[in-house]
Amino acid sequence: MANPSPKSYRARLPNVWAISTFAIALLVALPVLVILAHVFFPSGEVWQHLASTVLGRYLSNTVVLSVSVAVGSTLIGTACAWLVVMCRFPGRRIFEWALLLPLAVPTYVIAYAYTDFLQFAGPLQSTLREWFDWQHGDYYFPNIRSLGGASLLITMVLYPYVYLLARASFMEQSVSALDVGRTLGLTPWKMFNRVALPLARPAIIGGVSLVLMETLNEFGAVQFFGVDTFTTGIYRTWFGLGEQVAAAQLAACLLVFVFIVVVLERASRGGKQYHASVRYQALPEYALRPGQAVLAFAVCFLPLLIGFIVPALVLLEMAVTTGDKLFGTRFLTFAFNSISLASGAALVAVVLAVLLSYGARLNASRWVRGANRVASMGYAIPGSVVALGIMIPLAWLDQRLNLFLRDNYGFMVGLIFTGTAFVLIYAYAVRFLAVSFNTIEASMGKVTPSMDAAARTLGQTAGGALRKVHTPIMRGSLLAAGILVFVDVMKELPATIILRPFNFDTLAVRAYSLASDERLAESATSSLFIVAVGIIPVVILSLAMRHSRPGSGTR
Repeated sequence: MANPSPKSYRARLPNVWAISTFAIALLVALPVLVILAHVFFPSGEVWQHLASTVLGRYLSNTVVLSVSVAVGSTLIGTACAWLVVMCRFPGRRIFEWALLLPLAVPTYVIAYAYTDFLQFAGPLQSTLREWFDWQHGDYYFPNIRSLGGASLLITMVLYPYVYLLARASFMEQSVSALDVGRTLGLTPWKMFNRVALPLARPAIIGGVSLVLMETLNEFGAVQFFGVDTFTTGIYRTWFGLGEQVAAAQLAACLLVFVFIVVVLERASRGGKQYHASVRYQALPEYALRPGQAVLAFAVCFLPLLIGFIVPALVLLEMAVTTGDKLFGTRFLTFAFNSISLASGAALVAVVLAVLLSYGARLNASRWVRGANRVASMGYAIPGSVVALGIMIPLAWLDQRLNLFLRDNYGFMVGLIFTGTAFVLIYAYAVRFLAVSFNTIEASMGKVTPSMDAAARTLGQTAGGALRKVHTPIMRGSLLAAGILVFVDVMKELPATIILRPFNFDTLAVRAYSLASDERLAESATSSLFIVAVGIIPVVILSLAMRHSRPGSGTR
């Protein structure tokens, strides 16, 4: 039997693009592997204490919060999406993009705003007492700092995930399926319930999955409201008790919730196919009667009012009248730290996403596709879990490095990995790589293979084709992916609190620290800056969606 030629042997070896894909997947999977490994570590009496005192409360609050936010987001997002796509009523064109604005408001920011607005000394209760001559104890007012209040406010911030995907799905539906329903005499409600909703089911479930993952990752709002969840428990166990193993085991419990969400999302598809005719025309629009139009306007305006308008006005009023006393040099330092971290993380995430998507384009093997799935799973992992999974191995690496240098060379270099911004960039890249990867993968799929072949015919290497052909074509998508990651990093809180170096604060940390000290008016300056930056991707998404339907003309 003849020996294989060196050329055929080299062809079976993984190329540099495949190797880079596997390396990125390993880096993303490392935090999860570290957390899962700690399940088997002995934690002594600490875990028993947690299990007998607070674990049940963590479990029940996390379940109630997740279910409440998921149900509320589904109802609001789906209803608003159907109304703006299929119905004619005053303000519809404005609501198309305005309903996305709550995405710009971090959950902890809306918690701070409504606490100030609804507290006993706040403007709403003060006005009510003045109007009706009430005194303290004369009336009942619900406590916003509760599990119910957290569920309501988080819902008003996260429903745009469902709205965004449901609206896109409704806009992409074929007229043929809707015409069949009209032929059968279905009313608009029955058309929505029997035709449009089943076709949009995968998109809605995808949006709900994102909502659940963000809810499980939530830290700032629930911590501020005093609602005990797994995320707040991880933080307290790590910093309050100083128990690394127990905190990692709590993180493993939280991972179980995440895996359940992912499995349910996959199982909900059940192998079903959701195809429709490719006849795209302008969608039929139902002209609503005056009473129906008022109701539709109210349905769309109420979540926008609660989720964006009120908190934005409250933050603006507090920032103008009181604001951060450190506004100036120190505030600029916080802003510089936030912008530098967000820019660095966006650049790293975009570069890694390009390597992943281009590697899969050159080598579409099962192993490479599997590595890409692993590399894009970071968005499903809560920030606190990512932080612990990164901190544990890097802290050990810092310790071993310094011991080695001290014993052999008589000096130490300090905390190179865990004491610098490197650890934060790593965590952000793991957490938000999926955001950039999904955007860039979709854009790269639009580059025809003939362009690759033409570039190779002209003597370009794979790297040269990427640099001179793909990158210029994908420039817009690269920018969009970078902006989305940038804004997500600006809002990120749990991983930043756990991993930030000493004396290194960001705007998110500054807002959280002031609010934790009940200095809500001072926290408004940082919060308002974060909200203003968050509006950028909302505008981009709105512009991208407006002309997304084939055959829609100027719709």
